[in-house]
This record gives sequence, C-alpha cells and structure tokens, in this order.
Amino acid sequence: MKKSDFNYLLPETLIAQKPLAERNASRLLCMNRNTGQITDQYFIDFIDLIDECDLLVFNNTKVIPARLFGKKQSGGKVEILIERIVTEHNAIAHVRSSKSAKTGTLIELDKGYCCEVLGRIDDLFQLEFKGGSHLLSILEEIGHIPLPPYISREDDESDLTRYQTVFAKEVGAVAAPTAGLHFDQIMMDKLKAKGVQTAFVTLHVGSGTFQPVRVEDLSEHLMHKEYFAVLPETVAAIQLTKARGGRVIAIGTTAVRALESASKSGQLKACSGDTDLFITPGYQFKSVDAMLTNFHLPESTLLMLVS
Repeated sequence: MKKSDFNYLLPETLIAQKPLAERNASRLLCMNRNTGQITDQYFIDFIDLIDECDLLVFNNTKVIPARLFGKKQSGGKVEILIERIVTEHNAIAHVRSSKSAKTGTLIELDKGYCCEVLGRIDDLFQLEFKGGSHLLSILEEIGHIPLPPYISREDDESDLTRYQTVFAKEVGAVAAPTAGLHFDQIMMDKLKAKGVQTAFVTLHVGSGTFQPVRVEDLSEHLMHKEYFAVLPETVAAIQLTKARGGRVIAIGTTAVRALESASKSGQLKACSGDTDLFITPGYQFKSVDAMLTNFHLPESTLLMLVS
C-alpha cells in the first residue's frame, strides 16, 4: 500500500481558521456503509442517527497549554512544545532554535521561569524546569495552546475553551481529539435524555499526530507512540452494548486507536500504556462498530485509518 494512494487536492482556503460560534452547528457528512448512500446534514442531526442501544465512546484527554517561548542566555529565540510531562518538574519536548540546544543549555522563559536541557531522546529534548513550581502550574501561567499546523493564525484566549472538549478531564494532550469538539453540553444532555449510553477512554494526543508520513511504502512507516488507558467500567459498558445488539461508536480516531489497542489480543481488556497502532485499509476492527471523525489531511495516518 502506497502513501500516494491517499493523496487528494485540498485548497488551503477551505480550511476554517476559526470555529463556528456554536459547536453543534458544523456540517455532517453521513455515509451508509451498507448502501453507499451519502447525505449532507448538520451535526445536531447526529442524535437522530444514534439508537438507544448504542454506546458512544469519547476520549476525555485534556489539552495542556504546551507551547512556550523563551530565549537562550546568548539571546537566541527558542520555541518549546511539550510532548509529554514526565514528573512534576521534567518533560520531553520539541525545541526549536536557530542552533540546536545542547545539554546544559538554560532557556529563559516568561515571568522569570527557566528550564535546562538535560539531554536528548532521538528528536526530543529532556527538560528540567527550575524554581520549584509544578510544571503544570507553569504551563497554565505562561503556556500557549498548540494549535494544529494547518491553522495559520496565532492562538488567542478563546482557544483555551474552544480547543478543548466539554468533557475533557485527564490532563496530558498537546492536541485536541477534534471529533469531540462538536459536542456541547446541550447535545450531551439530549443524548442522555434519549437513553444513549456514553463511556470514556483516554489517549493523550501527541504532536506526532501531525507528522507527515515520510515513506511511500506504508509497511515501512514507524508510527509515533501515545499514552492510552481503557478502564474496566468502559470494558463492561462495551460488553453490555454488544450483548444487547447495540453498536460501539467511537468518537474520533483517538478513541478508535485506544479501543483497538486494548483489543490487540482479540478480546477487549482494561489496560494502559503506550500505543503505536497504525490502522490502514484491510484492518479488522475488534471492538469498534462505527465512528465519527473529522475530515483529514492528504496522506495522513488519520486518513489512512478512516479509509
């Protein structure tokens, strides 16, 4: 299977740079896999497509303001994108500067904070944040929301809420599980009133989700790793749904990858850890019956998953 099989023309003018005023006002393209019929609807209509016996599985990861700006003691500008928080004071991150930061380099940040480069792990840098403050507190104070690379504008205050799902809970993502962004509290309440069950998984979306596939032969692609967790109560909800003939509907590719990673043995099990699951056409889904997803960029691993 080739990367070029998943290429198509996407004019940049068609990529919205700001979300709609209402989360559920987006357009919805629905395809019936049995008949091939495609219909144009609005996202609020999604409720009518769900049966009472179905289960919606959401990713409850919470995006951290993981983008930091600073400078070296020499004055050179530095941009940091936290990839993963390791301890209260340590993280691994992407570090951009005119010259690659060396071990021992001190990076001065806003409001008197600073961090030191301890070393490297492949393309990522090991950082230690000084001063005693918890890293999450530092990010909340001076960090920026890391918008996707296809969004060309700078982040603003509205992104703190709009680039976050209404059910976000588990801190750790550097990118939002975007399919879930379309659900507002009104929709969640309507789903509950209809009797539709919901469950949650966690997959901390990393910046690797935006990395291009660099090989033509997809069998040679090395997938990035992301932390995920599937709890026993979610496994129980899925088993009950299957037993009563309902569908397990994953909200987004990240929920799909979490559930399928927990089903690698052929049976869904509660577990947590890192996953590098790469789903391409021909993959036999073990837990997921249907999914809701956003449109995806050409030649991306996300497009390959939904294909």
